[in-house]
Amino acid sequence: MDHFEYRDGEFHAEEVPIVRIAAEVGTPFFCYSTATLTRHYRVFADAVKDLNATVCYAVKSNSNIAVIATLAELGAGTDVVSAGELKRAIVAGVPAAKIVFSGVGKTAEEMAEALRAGIRQINVESEPELAVLSEVASSLGIEIATAVRINPDVDARTHKKITTGKSENKFGIELSLARQVYNRSADLPGIKLSGVAIHIGSQLTELDPFREAYSRLAEFVLTLREDGHAIEHVDLGGGLGITYGDEQAPTPKQYGDMVTSIVGGLDCHVTFEPGRIITGNAGLLVTRVIYVKDGVERRFCIVDGAMNDLIRPTLYDAHHEIVPVREAAANAELAEIDVVGPICESGDYLALGRALPAVAAGDLLAVRTAGAYAAVMSSTYNSRPLAPEVLVNGDQMAVVRKRMSVDQMINLESLPAWLGSVSGAASEIGA
Repeated sequence: MDHFEYRDGEFHAEEVPIVRIAAEVGTPFFCYSTATLTRHYRVFADAVKDLNATVCYAVKSNSNIAVIATLAELGAGTDVVSAGELKRAIVAGVPAAKIVFSGVGKTAEEMAEALRAGIRQINVESEPELAVLSEVASSLGIEIATAVRINPDVDARTHKKITTGKSENKFGIELSLARQVYNRSADLPGIKLSGVAIHIGSQLTELDPFREAYSRLAEFVLTLREDGHAIEHVDLGGGLGITYGDEQAPTPKQYGDMVTSIVGGLDCHVTFEPGRIITGNAGLLVTRVIYVKDGVERRFCIVDGAMNDLIRPTLYDAHHEIVPVREAAANAELAEIDVVGPICESGDYLALGRALPAVAAGDLLAVRTAGAYAAVMSSTYNSRPLAPEVLVNGDQMAVVRKRMSVDQMINLESLPAWLGSVSGAASEIGA
């Protein structure tokens, strides 16, 4: 469920007409719903309420500080995977004691920043990383709660680019090796090796892969305790899928019941790292039709949104529902059309062969389920400025990321001294 709907023939974000936002900020733009973010967080948190749990929102799904702050006010912690995300979480008001730092390639500098901030836990993914963390923590006189991320070699049955729990994936330490790693690393200074972490992928639409992975984790926790390790917490990651089209995804309640049945008896604190399930359906990308072009074999709707704004269709073969902002008549005829952007790439499309009502230049289209892995993965390819982000709350709206200008992009660059003959022209452009 989300809070985007037609009212009197106009598509709204909560109580704010999309046409009003487009008039004020231009297109393309992203729009997020506070009511949807709130509902999705509460539904997930309620699903795991019978556990001693902390819900740490996965910042990588949508790192806008207004989104993070909205969830922090509801009690969410955060899962971060870089020093940049750590800083965003802190600026957004997330207590350091509710921040978990994950990721396969944390540098010593990032570790030090996290340790100085006083975060709750670091999840490590290799034995060399454990050694570096020990050195950094010891040098700062800090002991940090640490979990090793295990790789259970479970097929998540999701897109190959977002599966993370198979042995060929770069993530975690293979389960067959992890026991020895715990035994070798138990006495490392600066580390309290008291947890086990797991995350097998994103956009899972079946419970069986979770069930298999969590069962292996639970057995491993018992094995570690038999070896004398005091395992006090488990991190179950995220990955629960959502509906983009006709998928049938498990509900948070079904997921929570399954988790409770498997790890509820471990007497561990449980961390969850949901991202997409909270933000995915809470966002739109709104774009304007530039041209409609008829080819010999295909018809094209050329819009001002592009793959640099929303790369998921071309990167993941992802489906996003697209609806006209002005509601079509109930009996409107549908015709197949490719919704494409202006970027000079054949892969620049938002939808191929999509059945839509008639569209014309100037029309607004809303691309749904664009709250996760959308703006956060955008780029300035073709020197296209990053699109603005808008957050609505009831009848209020706020621009929570301004549109970048081309001048701002150029001003981040500079010319070397040997190109001084053109520096005047460059300065004039950037003025």
